[in-house]
Amino acid sequence: MKSTLALVLLLTGCGVFGGGAPVTEPLPEVTAADTDGVPALRLRWSGGQATALLVQQNGETRLWRSQGGVVVQTDGARVMATAGLPDWLAGTRLEGPDPLEDPVALARRPAVLRRLVDLMEQDRDPQAMRFGLVLNCRLQAAPEGVALLVTERCHGPGARFTNRYWADPASGGIWRSEQWVGDGAMLQLEVVTPPSS
Repeated sequence: MKSTLALVLLLTGCGVFGGGAPVTEPLPEVTAADTDGVPALRLRWSGGQATALLVQQNGETRLWRSQGGVVVQTDGARVMATAGLPDWLAGTRLEGPDPLEDPVALARRPAVLRRLVDLMEQDRDPQAMRFGLVLNCRLQAAPEGVALLVTERCHGPGARFTNRYWADPASGGIWRSEQWVGDGAMLQLEVVTPPSS
């Protein structure tokens, strides 16, 4: 709740961005030198892209903000909340441990996860808010080129999507992902400069 409140408080001046189709093209090149060594993520969504810098960290829970006002809260590699996009993932709760904490284990043994999410639109219209949307997810991993690709298939009332996470097969560190962030919207994230653990 404290993180969600911090997320909402950081939203002043957020702009309006385009729709929500999945993105598969490579992201533009941004280097660690471009971010002055500050932990950073490249973000891309249908209609926009940005580099988000780390503004707050508490263990694996991190808050990232772009210059244009897009805010993303992550827990490890998982997007937990967003703001500054047309549709906001206002909050995510997991029932049980997150299988993404050990992507390598998912290559040996698939896992299931139940998520509860809260959604709202950028204008914060109470009529458009949805709370406690239950998503049932199945995660598995398989080698893809030099990476380990984790596939997370989720479904729930009015939602069916597939998240993808690319991990280092030796360390399990996730360096790129495509994640659902509400009503048909996908957000692509790639680590530019990793945060300290």
